[in-house]
Amino acid sequence: MCHNYAKHLVRATGVVLFATSTLHAQNSNRENAPYSRFGIGELRNGNSTLLKGMANLTSAYANPFNVNTDNPASYASLKLVTYEAGGEGSTRTILSGNNSAGTGSAALSYISIGVPVGKHGGFAFGLRPFTRVYYRMNDSLDLEGLGPSLKTYSGDGGTNFAFLGGAYEYKGFSLGANVGYLFGTIRNSVLLQKQYDTVNAYNSDFSTYTKIGGIYYKLGAQYETKLNKDLKLRVGATAALSQSLNASQDNYALLWRYSGASTIFDTATVANNVKGHVKMPMTYSAGAQLLGKDKWMVGIDYNATQWNDFRKFGDIKDSVSNSYRIALGGEYTPDALSLYHYLQRITYRLGFYYGKDLLSLRGTDINYYAVTVGASLPFRRTQDRLHLGMELGRRGTKSNGLIQENFFKFYLGISLNDRWFVKRRYD
Repeated sequence: MCHNYAKHLVRATGVVLFATSTLHAQNSNRENAPYSRFGIGELRNGNSTLLKGMANLTSAYANPFNVNTDNPASYASLKLVTYEAGGEGSTRTILSGNNSAGTGSAALSYISIGVPVGKHGGFAFGLRPFTRVYYRMNDSLDLEGLGPSLKTYSGDGGTNFAFLGGAYEYKGFSLGANVGYLFGTIRNSVLLQKQYDTVNAYNSDFSTYTKIGGIYYKLGAQYETKLNKDLKLRVGATAALSQSLNASQDNYALLWRYSGASTIFDTATVANNVKGHVKMPMTYSAGAQLLGKDKWMVGIDYNATQWNDFRKFGDIKDSVSNSYRIALGGEYTPDALSLYHYLQRITYRLGFYYGKDLLSLRGTDINYYAVTVGASLPFRRTQDRLHLGMELGRRGTKSNGLIQENFFKFYLGISLNDRWFVKRRYD
């Protein structure tokens, strides 16, 4: 099924673009993403809005008043209890040949709470999305014995990661870990239907529901040192080793046809609760950031994932290959303590990233790149912030009959700070 899907990916696009527009009109929360068919879906960015505004420089980032859930070592830097949540809206234009269509969605991005423990420790917990699946593509065929037919590829679902993490710092070194439960359900279907039923032919529907659930963990480390009285250097790294998750599948094969106002079923085969595993590949990152007197920061990040080792119910690689991403970015705050000039208290961010996606179709790599901008708007006389971010980029190519996606994403987040375990002076 995967081979046929890749084979017909672009030829189907001319028809699917109409279906995409119709789908978008019916449900704005579902964004048609054809490449989400592969692996366990399209990877989602569960980082905070603050980090998204500067190209996700997460490996070496730490902040006393914000939670960086991508590198758990950063929890040791927390000074106040921090509540964070964010959402995102996105639009993308799908291009193939001379055809194009738009689609979009809105969704919750993350929820997290970070808590300092003493002077050198901290922990955090929360929920962040991991992957998303939603696609619908139609392919027009002319089959011998049936004539004009329509083949529809569709799917939905995704996975999420609920986690608890902790960190401890000693003489500039911080070590941390996130441990949690990665779970979700994904449906993949192929429907073959005759367009003009003059021979009363049966249609076929093949569907697979994959349920995933298992313990997943990620390790992190950071080190910070002073270069001089005005400059600091912070480096960081993360690693999630190859891990096996429990999974089960329900498989359905169904033949049916219309007869007047009723539907007649011929044969159906069902295989429920087929046990298996999903092997998640090793992923790692490293980064460095240069900080100047709480005014500015510039940094670089690199991460990679060994998707060649990915397996789903055995030896199925599902058209995935090793991926990587490199990002550059930074932030600048003119004067965080200004009492009379609000614009000088705003933190401004800018970033750029480029990478190779986890997919390789028809011998062609799927690359992507984007420019990001962001800002943190402070509330009066507190460390609370309203975070804004935008991302404009491109993914894929129209070469070799594939699909190109031009996307725009808008992020909105909030971080609220509080003190716990502080002894009252007066009752």
